[in-house]
Amino acid sequence: MSLWRTYYHIIWATESRQPLITPERESELYRYIIGKADGIGCILHAIGGMADHIHLVVSIPPKLSVADFVKTIKGSSAYHLNHLPSVSSLAFSWQHGYGVFTLGGKQLEEAKAYVLNQKAHHLNGTAIPALERDFEMNK
Repeated sequence: MSLWRTYYHIIWATESRQPLITPERESELYRYIIGKADGIGCILHAIGGMADHIHLVVSIPPKLSVADFVKTIKGSSAYHLNHLPSVSSLAFSWQHGYGVFTLGGKQLEEAKAYVLNQKAHHLNGTAIPALERDFEMNK
């Protein structure tokens, strides 16, 4: 086994920033993403977000590109949510594009705390603008 330590803060939003991550969907979405990340050999350190976007702090092994990780998680999670019996009649979809930031080991705990406390940061006005912008690539 090879030794690797990679840390990424990845953000993406729902289609047109619609509030599609309802309280009813949030726990199922997070549970699914945690399991899928584990299934493809990644370590999900933190997951959090708001009704219109999601943040992940994740370690991705070198054999998997960040782009492939994001494609896999976005595609499979939208498919999963759209094929569950749901209280919402709205189709679930993610926007194109994403933001990714590399982290050093010393930044890991701070990034995890930021992601896990997304709702409080947005409520209190302490969200970091560079991490909350729209990462839509096909406008």
